[in-house]
Amino acid sequence: MKSLKYLFIGLSLLAINFSNAQVDINVNIGTPPAWGPVGYNDARYYYLPDLQTYYDVSTSNYIYINNGKWIRARTLPSVYRNYDLYNEYKVVLTDYRGNAPYDNFKTHKVKYGKGYKGKPQKTIGQKPGKGNNKQGKDNGNHGNGNGHGNGKGNGKH
Repeated sequence: MKSLKYLFIGLSLLAINFSNAQVDINVNIGTPPAWGPVGYNDARYYYLPDLQTYYDVSTSNYIYINNGKWIRARTLPSVYRNYDLYNEYKVVLTDYRGNAPYDNFKTHKVKYGKGYKGKPQKTIGQKPGKGNNKQGKDNGNHGNGNGHGNGKGNGKH
C-alpha cells in the first residue's frame, strides 16, 4: 500500500511538471526585418503583392515560385535585387498559422493584386541611405533581399 502511495505521488508530480512545461512553451517568432510594418510583432508571414512573394519572419526566408515550385530562400531572386522593400506594401497575414502560406496564394493574388495599397504603413526601421545612417552615405542596401535593415532605425518617422 505504501509503494502504491509513492507511485501515485510520483505520477502526480510528473503530471504537474508536465503541465507546467506545457504552459511555459512559447512560440518563437523571429525578429521582424527593419522594412517590416510597425505593430505586427506577433505575425509570422507577410505577403508582398508586387512580388507575389511571402516573407517568413520566424526563419527570415522569402517564399516564392521558382520554376513552378515554391521555394524558401534567404534572398529574393536577382530580378528583384534592387526592389525597395521599405516602400513595398506588406500584407500582414495575421490569420494564418501553418507552414505553407502559399496554400492561399490564389486568394492572396486576387485580393491583393500587384499595386495593392491598404492602410498607410510605417516601417520598423529607417531605410538605409543618405541621411538615415551615421556615415551619411548610401550603403547600397536597398531591398537587396536579405530581409534585414541596418538595425539602426528607431521606428519613428
